[in-house]
Amino acid sequence: MKRNYYIVALIFLTFFVISFITNILGSLNPDVIQSFNLSLTLSALLPFAFFIAYGVMSIPSGMLVEKYKEKTVMLAAFVVTFIGALFFSVSPHYTTFLISLFLMGCGMAMLQVVINPLLRAAGGEENFAFNSVAAQLIFGGASFIAPLFLTYLVTSLQQKDGANIVKTVFSNLVPAGLLWTSLYWVFAIITLVMLVVLSISKFPEVKRNEDEIAGTWETHKNLFKQKTVILYFIGIFAYVGTEQGVSFWLSKFLYTYHNYDPITVGTTIVGWFWGMLAIGCFVGLFLLKLFDSRKVLVGAVISAVIFLSLALFGSGEIALYAFPLVGFSLSVMWSIVFSLALNSVDSHHGSFAGILCTAIIGGAIIQIFIGWLGDMFGLRFGMSFIYLTLAYIFSVGLWAKPIINNETISMKKKSEK
Repeated sequence: MKRNYYIVALIFLTFFVISFITNILGSLNPDVIQSFNLSLTLSALLPFAFFIAYGVMSIPSGMLVEKYKEKTVMLAAFVVTFIGALFFSVSPHYTTFLISLFLMGCGMAMLQVVINPLLRAAGGEENFAFNSVAAQLIFGGASFIAPLFLTYLVTSLQQKDGANIVKTVFSNLVPAGLLWTSLYWVFAIITLVMLVVLSISKFPEVKRNEDEIAGTWETHKNLFKQKTVILYFIGIFAYVGTEQGVSFWLSKFLYTYHNYDPITVGTTIVGWFWGMLAIGCFVGLFLLKLFDSRKVLVGAVISAVIFLSLALFGSGEIALYAFPLVGFSLSVMWSIVFSLALNSVDSHHGSFAGILCTAIIGGAIIQIFIGWLGDMFGLRFGMSFIYLTLAYIFSVGLWAKPIINNETISMKKKSEK
């Protein structure tokens, strides 16, 4: 089909919005705990509410796309997200926050299912790898910018002298003790703008490859009977639990053990965590051209364990550098585990991909364990639970036996001889 660069740009914008909305909870966590007087366990229910939505919506979304097409599902996703953001903005309470996060998580899950096949069709199969890397860079950039934008909003609202555009717009909308909730008004505005943009956009017809088609419930049920599918489901579950387990709790950790201000220092380090994760993706692409992906995965886990240990048990100054380096170490894990999984089965790749996306609920459930252990024994002990999820990811690099290995430079040279 003819390349549609407008749709490619629209997809990149959607990646930015998804990341901007999804990865801000870690920066908000200390303020949310203080605002609503929460225990760590109750705080952990916030990412639980958001990421459990992936378990609810990922597989059904694939079926909805086949029936109603991409544009309709994307519009529905942004409507649901807008309702969620507006609901909390109007009624900023802990219970409404949980409901709002679940609704927004549903919207994000629906978008994730739509945009990758759409990117392949609009940008061309031959450009899909390049466009996917560009999308990941945009995703990481948005995660880096979001905490900085939060700091800007709160500090602008806190200014006592003079007026500024933020105070003019939000001063009558945001309660005095809940300045951080202004971000959800911004989310509501962003999603409303996206709805307008999507409404006037003309989408191409997407012809899916056979392996990209979401199967029936029976197909998914049969896949879950396979040991390989279950093992990789746990792998993705462990990865997302690890990623969110660090990013969600690190600002609270820095405040609890080193008394770093959450709005200034905490949000900056959360931003650098995501920024280093984006940078690590590029380094990972280079490494995957030199080494087998399983070896890269094992090395990445070892690196993550070292930096996590420095972050949890080192000084405050060391933690400021070690937490972002954990993000750098995690950067290749998602893509490697996901590709190993798809390359380990010979059919039903579309359905398997939906199952793997459902495993994003790891970002929900692992937080409950960290929060509960943190209430019982302290947050440092709670975050040490991440060593278990990293251990499982390490094991993937040892037992994985893909049907197709990633092509390295040495392999390519041998095939040319």
